[in-house]
Amino acid sequence: EHHGKMLAAFLKAVGFVIPLMEENYASHYTRIVMPILLREFHSPDEEMKRIVLKVIKQCVSTAGVEPEYIRKEILPEFFRNFWIRRMALDRRNHNQVIETTVELANKVGCSDVVSRIVDDLKDDSEPYRRMVMETVQQVLENLGSGDIDDRLEERLIDGILYAFQEQAVDASLTGSNAFGKEGQVMLDGFGTVVNALGERCKPYLKQIAGTIKWRLNNKAPSVRMQAADLIGRIAVVMKACSEDQLMGHLGVVLYEYLGEEYPEVLGSILGALRAIVNVIGMTKMTPPISDLLPRLTPILRNRHEKVQENCIYLVGRVADRGAEYVAAKEWMRICFELLEMLKAHKKSIRRAAVSTFGYIAKAIGPQDVLHTLLNNLKVQDRQMRVCTTVAIAIVAETCGPYTVLPAVMNEYRVPELNIQNGVLKALSFMFEYIGDMAKDYIYAVSPLLEDALMDRDPVHRQTGCATVKHLSLGVVGLGCEDVLLHLLNYVWPNIFEDSPHVIQAVLDAVQGLMVSLGPNIILQYVVQGLYHPSRKVRESYWKVYNLLYIYASDALVMGYPSYSKLNVSEDHENNYARTTMELFI
Repeated sequence: EHHGKMLAAFLKAVGFVIPLMEENYASHYTRIVMPILLREFHSPDEEMKRIVLKVIKQCVSTAGVEPEYIRKEILPEFFRNFWIRRMALDRRNHNQVIETTVELANKVGCSDVVSRIVDDLKDDSEPYRRMVMETVQQVLENLGSGDIDDRLEERLIDGILYAFQEQAVDASLTGSNAFGKEGQVMLDGFGTVVNALGERCKPYLKQIAGTIKWRLNNKAPSVRMQAADLIGRIAVVMKACSEDQLMGHLGVVLYEYLGEEYPEVLGSILGALRAIVNVIGMTKMTPPISDLLPRLTPILRNRHEKVQENCIYLVGRVADRGAEYVAAKEWMRICFELLEMLKAHKKSIRRAAVSTFGYIAKAIGPQDVLHTLLNNLKVQDRQMRVCTTVAIAIVAETCGPYTVLPAVMNEYRVPELNIQNGVLKALSFMFEYIGDMAKDYIYAVSPLLEDALMDRDPVHRQTGCATVKHLSLGVVGLGCEDVLLHLLNYVWPNIFEDSPHVIQAVLDAVQGLMVSLGPNIILQYVVQGLYHPSRKVRESYWKVYNLLYIYASDALVMGYPSYSKLNVSEDHENNYARTTMELFI
């Protein structure tokens, strides 16, 4: 009865109502509404087409609608009317067609849908090829390639190779902008298809590698970048297909391209090398690691983020798995380059650089690396100092704290704020990382912490409190209560601090000590000031008491005075007390 916008509104409503029904009702009403939807497939109105697509998607995803019905009634008409070039040109239509097709595939299976569109990967229209590629990618991601037969597999590989090679590129543009989102679709699609097929790709890998090598030689930087990115995507499949020789060959080819002038392309080449090194291992890698690493050292100086990130990951992987293939001198050279990396804006680069220090220390011993790092505590840049302290802590974790502590504690004697703060921060991170190993070192570092907690500089006290927190949490139940109580006496006077950072650190330390000493020890300190005449004192003490109450109210029962003692005794005084014996029991 209705047409145009009125019908569109009704269809929209039906689309939202049907998924809420029980299965048999959903199936019944889908069959009733389907003829109207099929009729509207031919509608010239773009908005109507989008609504029809959405309703089809909603109906199909409902539990009661049978795959056989969809195969017979919906698929032929759907592909005839919607899989046409014009739909690929408008972004909104394009997305809606893909979503609906993926939903249909979820219901009827992968091969039914892919077999109908796979030949369109060779279509003349590039936007249409992209739409096909995106759909194939999403279908394979959801459903895998289990029901794709050999013939369809050949057509699929043939289609993606054609679509990949026929991308139009503007050679005047450089870097990641030349392909933009479109190139990313092709890259993701190719990678997903190869990974979904897995070992079934073995016959086609030579051809794929040939395409990649050809495109690595292209004069447009974006084409070279995309080819290198593709190696990174399919390296795992090459390994699964036992194509080590082919990977070794690609490794040599990439090695020869390390002189690339465009940083975005160089970053992708390094990423591809990293993917190959990851799967092929250090022993079989060609070129050998001893040739590859010295070539990477100068690249570490490159200030482009993508190059830095991929290069540092590659160097870190080599340092972790194959450090023995490279001379200690070369590793020291890399250490000096890594210090510059700590200035990077991107957190992942700094994190990778810091963990690489740990791998290098493991390979060549901590002494030289530690010397380099301790020297770096003298710089002005705070970010570099903080990263350096994390690196020192990681070296302590990988090589054992006893290799690092003497040198670090000795450095604290230098009367310079930055260095002393750096040492305290390094100790804080170290105790955070080593956990219960701290029990062997707690007595050694306590004099240093006493000094820090009494210092006039608030940052000293703040970092000292952070160290006490990690230290006390590490040694819970290991019999170090005597020294922890001693440290608590140094921490406690700081609870009146005004600076938000310092007071937060102090409260953290008190909470750490609460865990390791037990809340009742802290309660005995707190009780003294809860009813002090000065409001400032009361506020600080009640803040600590509230923490105790929130985190350990059950354990506090033992610390309260017993009820009988609070009754008026013979000498007419309230006796607020708990004997040590009672606490112990």
